[in-house]
Amino acid sequence: MNLTAEERKQYSRHLLLNEVGEEGQIKLKKAKVLVIGAGGLSTPVLQYLTAAGVGRIGVIDDDVVDETNLQRQVLFTQQDKGKSKVESAVQKLKQLNPFVGFDVYKERLSKENVFNVFELYGIIVDGTDNFPTRYLINDAAVLLDKIVVFGSIFKFDGQVSVFNYKNGPTYRCIYPTPPSPNAVPNCSDVGVLGILPGIIGSFQANEVLKIILGIGEVLSGKLLQFDALSMRQSMLTFKKNPSIQITDLSEDYQGFCGLVEIAEVNFNEFKANASAYQVLDVRTAKEYQEFSIAGLNIPLDELTERLSEIPTDKKLLVVCKSGMRSRKAIQLLKKSSFDFQLYNLKGGLDSIKSYNQIPL
Repeated sequence: MNLTAEERKQYSRHLLLNEVGEEGQIKLKKAKVLVIGAGGLSTPVLQYLTAAGVGRIGVIDDDVVDETNLQRQVLFTQQDKGKSKVESAVQKLKQLNPFVGFDVYKERLSKENVFNVFELYGIIVDGTDNFPTRYLINDAAVLLDKIVVFGSIFKFDGQVSVFNYKNGPTYRCIYPTPPSPNAVPNCSDVGVLGILPGIIGSFQANEVLKIILGIGEVLSGKLLQFDALSMRQSMLTFKKNPSIQITDLSEDYQGFCGLVEIAEVNFNEFKANASAYQVLDVRTAKEYQEFSIAGLNIPLDELTERLSEIPTDKKLLVVCKSGMRSRKAIQLLKKSSFDFQLYNLKGGLDSIKSYNQIPL
């Protein structure tokens, strides 16, 4: 495999580096990387890997672009709202570098598809934001001997590490058990500084390039922690735990992370039979006043004290902005012995825009 004249121009600044050169650029051209998610962390990863000339890039995500994404997912524009993230992303990435091939997966990563998707790539970039999927990624990567480049963000803080590199430590070695379901809120509930995923995603892309090129010190057995407010970085080291043995994907990842099985309906399904449901909105009073689909408003932090106000004569559809607080509310209701039919609005109220619907 050689570089064409056009590729030499495209990658001229790489070719000037002794640590990269033509040999390194050909390594990049031969590489195959899967990016899981097309959100805040993944969009800068995708941009830099594409610009660098990684030969084959897969991207998997079943989400669509929402206007709330634009504050940090700078690969997208207003014109992309309501469109598939992976399709919109790849369309732009092809304009950035025509010499890169892309695989598009408009689906959510699951136990059913993870092996078929992972086996095509050497490096997996984890741009997800939930613990069940992180453990699934880790276990599948171990079973298939794939390297995982991990990143996470929370408000103003970020973390980066590399797992299963040359049989090194894995995600379970540093996080053998997940936090409780209510311990780490989603960024859609607590917010995130817009620049932070760009910084952490760039760190992830940097690790991918180092691994492919065989240069520098890879963050294996190290967790880089970054504070955007102070610009401080710290490094936590950890070792492989030989007692952790992964033999299959029989784990109930939702249950392992303390998440009970929750029935969901999308907005179209709800609207088709709205009279059968009582709506419980667990957002704040201010959020409810700004936009709602009516129903009873009890903020999540008041729910356990106001259980008596919730009617039980209909199915209960619990809603919030993104679907995360409503899931937590349903878990609280189940623990409080509410045994009637509980449903979560899939994707939260944000999903209404995805279905091009208006409130009832």
